[in-house]
Amino acid sequence: MSAVLDHHGHDHAHDDHDHHAAPTGWRRWVFATNHKDIGTLYLLFSFTMLMIGGILALIIRAELFQPGLQLVNPELFNSLTTMHGLIMVFGAIMPAFVGFANWMHPLQIGASDMAFARMNNFSFWLMIPAALMLVGSFFMPGGAPAAGWTLYAPLTLQMGPSMDAGIFAMHILGASSIMGSINIIVTILNMRAPGMTLMKMPMFAWTWLITAYLLIAVMPVLAGAITMTLTDRHFGTSFFNPAGGGDPVMYQHIFWFFGHPEVYIMILPAFGIISQIVPAFSRKKLFGYASMVYATSSIAILSFIVWAHHMFTTGMPVTGQLFFMYATMLISVPTAVKIFNWVATMWRGSMTFETPMLFAVGFIFVFTMGGFTGLILAVAPIDIQLQDTYYVVAHFHYVLVAGSLFAMFSGYYYWAPKWTGVMYSETRGKIHFWWSLIAFNITFFPMHFLGLAGMPRRYADYPMQFADFNAIASVGGFAFGIAQVYFFVCIVLPAMRGKGEPAPQKPWEAAEGLEWEVPSPAPFHTFENPPKLDATATRVIG
Repeated sequence: MSAVLDHHGHDHAHDDHDHHAAPTGWRRWVFATNHKDIGTLYLLFSFTMLMIGGILALIIRAELFQPGLQLVNPELFNSLTTMHGLIMVFGAIMPAFVGFANWMHPLQIGASDMAFARMNNFSFWLMIPAALMLVGSFFMPGGAPAAGWTLYAPLTLQMGPSMDAGIFAMHILGASSIMGSINIIVTILNMRAPGMTLMKMPMFAWTWLITAYLLIAVMPVLAGAITMTLTDRHFGTSFFNPAGGGDPVMYQHIFWFFGHPEVYIMILPAFGIISQIVPAFSRKKLFGYASMVYATSSIAILSFIVWAHHMFTTGMPVTGQLFFMYATMLISVPTAVKIFNWVATMWRGSMTFETPMLFAVGFIFVFTMGGFTGLILAVAPIDIQLQDTYYVVAHFHYVLVAGSLFAMFSGYYYWAPKWTGVMYSETRGKIHFWWSLIAFNITFFPMHFLGLAGMPRRYADYPMQFADFNAIASVGGFAFGIAQVYFFVCIVLPAMRGKGEPAPQKPWEAAEGLEWEVPSPAPFHTFENPPKLDATATRVIG
């Protein structure tokens, strides 16, 4: 630990805490144990991965701009689709939510820090080698894994050495997620300020608590599936090899038992963020707080009994199809409850549309569309027609991009004044919103039609009849990509450099919660002594 003191005025945070002499320069970041620093690291890492995953997506869209093979050969194209999926899911969306959790949970529940500070640091730094292995797999003999992000057997048994690097990276990322989850659970259950009961917690804390349990439940299942793949590849087992008595469909069952809860892991924290922002800009209490908690819990429980809706075409018995079809339709009920509650919160509220609210309302609109296309795919006979077409791609991008990513943008604009101490430019924020929303819909809306017309996923080439919609989608894709570069260069960088109006302690008039009880920017150490809270557990009284 360096004894060199930082001269950039963090004296206010350390006036009488010399024993905390915080390391400065690069050491501050490498040895970070402060939840805010680790939150920042997570967010910057996930944005970097978003950009890498985005570049892969743009190469895919450039190839699909017109029929015929233009830029990449089909093998590389398969690698691009695979790695785009893996990097976006495990490198961009999940770490970003963990970054939000790290930053906000201690502030929201009145804790001094996360429960396990050093494990927190470790769980972040594990992600770096994993990301390097994923990205570096492009440069290995035979190229990056090209079995789809789901890593289905028997394709995985035929891949080159990069597959092993991919499996190792997934193991490490899984370990990081489990440690992050343990940390979040212990922090939320054990470190709340006196007076903050579970049913007075902010919704973001609730959704993440439930998500963390989901993560701990399913990450080992994924680890099991990919370890079996590894032993099939190198140690002569035949879990998924029919020649030795195995079954490739078993892989799908194990994978999707992880994979479907995983998609809820990526959306529940987004629901939490939206449940914080909609009341703040509607100037009302959240409608139906308890029902939100119960709905989130129901989604988490039901997520374990829907996995085989990804497998309607594997020849399962009709009874199985019926069960998974009805279970999938049932899970749409708690989600609809949430959407109803958000709309009811906005109903007759004094609404204003600053950028966080714009993204939140955009989220509700577009996420609901994605939900409906998912409901259509839940109907087994329809799904058998639409399986592995662009309709499915359109569906999951509507819930993952317009769901998870838009909610994160919303959360960023809402909390960044608290993080950086400066206000973002409202004009630039609105440009980013409208540009993203329009470009997103231009990209993914035509894909519904492509899918309905029968265009399969993951193909590098296509017949002439799909040319027009693909050209539109590609143009939209590039516009969407540039919008996110604009966001970083024109909104995030100035804020990180402290450019902009100084942010007040509570920049949003009706925002509630303990995070608005501390100065902006939030001091390095907050709530060293547990604060005394009022009856609502949203204000500090002593």
